[in-house]
Amino acid sequence: MPKYIVVAGGVMSGVGKGVTTASIGKILQEHGYNVTAIKIDPYLNYDAGTLRPTEHGEVWVTDDGGEIDQDLGTYERFLNKDIPKRNNITTGQVYKTVIDRERQGEYLGQTVQFIPHIPDEIKKRIKAASNSNDFVLVEVGGTIGDYENIPFLFALKSLEREVGKQNLSYVLVTYLPIPSHIEEMKTKPTQQAIRLLSESGIFPDFIICRAKKALDVVRKKKIETYANIISDHVISEPDIETVYQIPLDLEKEKLGEKILKEFGMKPKKQPEWHEWKKLVENILNPKKTIKVAIVGKYIDIGDYNLADSYISINQSLLHAGASLNTGVEIEWLDSKIFEENRKSASELKKYDGIIVPGGFGASGVEGKINAVNYARTNKIPYLGLCYGLQLAVVEFARNVCNLKDAHTTEVNPKTSAPVIDVQPAQREILEKHMFGGTMRLGAYAAVLRDKSKVLKLYGEAGRLSEDEKRIQEIMKDKSQAFRLGILEKGKKIVLERHRHRYEVNPSFVDLLEKNGLVFSGCYMRADKTKLMEYIELPNHPYFISTQAHPEFKSRLGNPSPLFYGFVKNCIK
Repeated sequence: MPKYIVVAGGVMSGVGKGVTTASIGKILQEHGYNVTAIKIDPYLNYDAGTLRPTEHGEVWVTDDGGEIDQDLGTYERFLNKDIPKRNNITTGQVYKTVIDRERQGEYLGQTVQFIPHIPDEIKKRIKAASNSNDFVLVEVGGTIGDYENIPFLFALKSLEREVGKQNLSYVLVTYLPIPSHIEEMKTKPTQQAIRLLSESGIFPDFIICRAKKALDVVRKKKIETYANIISDHVISEPDIETVYQIPLDLEKEKLGEKILKEFGMKPKKQPEWHEWKKLVENILNPKKTIKVAIVGKYIDIGDYNLADSYISINQSLLHAGASLNTGVEIEWLDSKIFEENRKSASELKKYDGIIVPGGFGASGVEGKINAVNYARTNKIPYLGLCYGLQLAVVEFARNVCNLKDAHTTEVNPKTSAPVIDVQPAQREILEKHMFGGTMRLGAYAAVLRDKSKVLKLYGEAGRLSEDEKRIQEIMKDKSQAFRLGILEKGKKIVLERHRHRYEVNPSFVDLLEKNGLVFSGCYMRADKTKLMEYIELPNHPYFISTQAHPEFKSRLGNPSPLFYGFVKNCIK
């Protein structure tokens, strides 16, 4: 039977439950245990696919095609393992499943009610996601006291009764503010969180205290008294410069040993943090620094900039920089600033590299195209991701192939040169407004071109052998085998995750290649249609784009090959 660790948050959101959950998982891994993590999101959306990045943060995509909460990305980056979409549970999923069963008569005439049917479905999903792991971390989204959390807290209390308290432990992550007018750390919000949690019959076994500064003895004693737990289980987690420092800080308080002792367990091996510490040191004190411009559209909301909209790109650059002992200063640029005056793109000359990330719609598109043009013509390293590939193709078609009207039909449906067009299978979906979970989602195979830059990057990173093992696993799963398409014998193949509806129009591929654009990887559908996955320019220091989102496969110590190559060329 797996051991469950439930992580809940105090009376304020954004305190770092996700990275704390991931850090606990990383610590238990280092002690020799298999770990997975589940994120509960108490909203009625079925998944995160239809949520605005500026409101909810980045939409994370799993190998098996899930559009889910960005915390799953944090888990994957810390645990260095792929986590399936079933590990994200939403209120919408739970209620839809129960109502669908009722409509199909599966309850055999029973009265379907909140209790027991909703908690039973929640428990069923948690157990299904647990698989064969030693530890299952369950993060409850939102904050204690939210009405929408009640079903999940009730279900987790019920799970505790089923598996026994010896197999389930509760962790409360809370924030201790230090008001500027008194400069004193306050424990009252933590006390309120403990009280609210107790209303669901739950008492924390560990309290992790987030604050600007480390927790002092006075505050620790207050919390110990109020929560009725030993002071050793009140853990300080002060602000740090990089989230990857958190497992190291928590281990200073021997959190791993304390959790194992709580479950009556011992470490299976001695933790080895040497390589992790080295990478963290490279992040904190790099030998050199580069400046990268990310030209996007999901940048601001009101008076605030939201880097969470592109958090995986941020982290991928960090991973690549850590492996190269290089700091990466990121500047988020709203693409609309390059639209009104094309000459304004010259501002990009102060950067060592340019990235155009994914996105949707017409807003800021011409600004992105101007940024791509500046990177191409001025030999500045460029990395295009998803929409960044599509607009790089549009720019090349306009300015090299002389197709002045070239565009994507997503922006201009009447263009005479639709170099980017919607997939035929997607037309009916768009006409019926069936937007949720209907894009090309998840990991797809790409056959790489011999002697291409992209092939060299993946080969040097060791990803070809990694993905070969994964391909063998997918072949055994009939429900997922379509992701491989038609594979050419003897060719090198990689897997990257996707989230899009539009593709490079096959009708223009020959013309684009004739003018010097290299398509260095493609996915071949069952009907033998080739979908272009990678482009590159041979005579450019680094001009590479992908239809995929390689940022979803980047890890600390195992960076994405495309980001690693990009940062390496930015250094040059």
